[in-house]
Amino acid sequence: MEAFGPSLAKIVGMLIYPAAFLFVLTIVVFVHEFGHFWIGRLCGVGVKAFSIGFGRELFGWYDRHGTRWKVSAIPLGGYVKFVGDMNAASVPDGEADASMSPAERAVSFHHQVLWKRAAIVAAGPIANFILAIVVFAGLTYVNGRAVLPARIEAVQPGTPAEAAGFQPGDLIVSIDGRPIASFSEMQRFVSTSGGDRLQFVVERSGRRVTIEATPAVREVEVPGFGKQRIGQLGLQGSRNPADMTHVSYGFVDSVGAGVSETWNVVDRTMNYLGKLVTGRESPQQLSGPIGIMRVSGDVAAVGGIGSLIGLIAILSVSIGLLNLFPVPLLDGGHLLFYAVEAVRGRPLSDRAQEIGFRIGLALVVMLMLFATWNDIVHLGASFSSRGT
Repeated sequence: MEAFGPSLAKIVGMLIYPAAFLFVLTIVVFVHEFGHFWIGRLCGVGVKAFSIGFGRELFGWYDRHGTRWKVSAIPLGGYVKFVGDMNAASVPDGEADASMSPAERAVSFHHQVLWKRAAIVAAGPIANFILAIVVFAGLTYVNGRAVLPARIEAVQPGTPAEAAGFQPGDLIVSIDGRPIASFSEMQRFVSTSGGDRLQFVVERSGRRVTIEATPAVREVEVPGFGKQRIGQLGLQGSRNPADMTHVSYGFVDSVGAGVSETWNVVDRTMNYLGKLVTGRESPQQLSGPIGIMRVSGDVAAVGGIGSLIGLIAILSVSIGLLNLFPVPLLDGGHLLFYAVEAVRGRPLSDRAQEIGFRIGLALVVMLMLFATWNDIVHLGASFSSRGT
């Protein structure tokens, strides 16, 4: 039993990772697909299936409207299949369309007016953003926030901060015109601005001083994602617990904080993608399912359920943004087709849409394979570092 005990504990510890992954991803995917489903129902569209996961059905049931609700074997997404869809990507079923009765056409997704189709498609990503706002607002309302003023206690020698002229006692008021309310907010701004020249306004001895500084790009180890490139200045905040203030939020302020935090995630993501396109960020930071599983398990093991719920909000924003990219097969690709339809006054031909969906599928598969390869590399590097 003495030998069995540690082995059992190790097994239980390893099970945290898939359990946390399924918990986080299932909630995010369900909310996304429910957005499509709910607006589809409101618009009078018939729904054939609502699936969490892809592939073979594990179990399911029918509701009173005839929709098949099911859980499928591959837990890497989900879909809503409307009347008139050939597959989970909402590709029109041309053969079935020719034999539809007038009653079937009335509830077919592809026979709805343009604004209804666009609303149904956009509802998925919008639901993800709403989920993030609700989660961030809820956590803020329940827990409040510990706030450390953005006052500098020390400037590390040989760093961009020292070269720029920061001094101990400086209170950072704003960065590039954006008000800064805490040291953590300043850190978050700087970490996503590696290599960018920033303009700081600091309060020093009762007067405002403007300082320009460029955060250096450093590689740091982030649990679950391996080495990440972030911006660092070399500023140190107060380590005195007495300087930390706990701020409580009412309902309205919590909602505002939820909206602000959701926008911060969007802003950081778009900032990274912009730098990725211009070659200023490494694509090695992109992560796939394995990376999500690792960070979910790490967060669950270290921070517990509260931190895991916060991760749900971050992942929800990421999935909402990803689905808005104008790539055929994703929601943004459908919206792009509808924009073209609105301009032309008629939809693209079935052939053009089919080619678009094939290109989109190829892009999505390549991105998934690349992200998964990154995950494997990070996982191998993690095991190597533990071995040494």
